[in-house]
Amino acid sequence: MGLTYKKEQQLRRMPIIQSRIKASRNGRYIIQQTVITNVKPIEYYNAILANTVKVTDEPLGEDELMFEDGAELAKNIA
Repeated sequence: MGLTYKKEQQLRRMPIIQSRIKASRNGRYIIQQTVITNVKPIEYYNAILANTVKVTDEPLGEDELMFEDGAELAKNIA
């Protein structure tokens, strides 16, 4: 039984996941690498960039910062 057209379209939109496993040159380590490939139209990214919010760097005031000694914090948690 084959896949429905809707299911085929859904699978085409999913990212491509590749996993590679190999030994290091000296043979002491196993290297596992995962590559996730997403294909999206340019219009998608243009729409995202057009709707971005600009973030400004504003310094925090003294009343907005929380300073607490690590030892005191540990006592409060325990």
